[in-house]
Amino acid sequence: MIDENGYRENVGIIICNNDGKLFWAKNCGKKRGWQFPQGGIMKNETLMEAMYRELYEETGLTHKNVEIVTHTKDWFYYQLPKNFIRQEEKQLCIGQKQKWFLLKLTEHESCIKLECEDYKPEFDNYCWVDYWHPVEEVIFFKKDVYRAVLGELERSYRLISKF
Repeated sequence: MIDENGYRENVGIIICNNDGKLFWAKNCGKKRGWQFPQGGIMKNETLMEAMYRELYEETGLTHKNVEIVTHTKDWFYYQLPKNFIRQEEKQLCIGQKQKWFLLKLTEHESCIKLECEDYKPEFDNYCWVDYWHPVEEVIFFKKDVYRAVLGELERSYRLISKF
């Protein structure tokens, strides 16, 4: 869904393991960048439904494998650089507006499956990283959002992690 200002509604997902590390995934194909799982909200889908659908599509995890710790209160926006905007689309999307969820992995990481039978994989690899690492490595136009989101969620992260 794209709002009246051209922003696609989206959920972002940050998964924390028992060691206090964050799930960090590498995109398949041409993009090859690293990022947190994220994806668009479908029409008539709640934020929670979208988050669980995207979680499953991109990691193979379900509600049985994670616990929701918290989520961001407001939308976070980023604009796409002009060369990333698909001009041929019916409805022009100039960027994303996102609500973010912080999840705690409650199972062993062997339950992570990047290749789900029902969906084309978004990621071909993942690793566990320190909390602020993603801000340094994510693509340039998402850096401010990552910094702001991690800043908002840091207190909740510290309550659930050992660090």
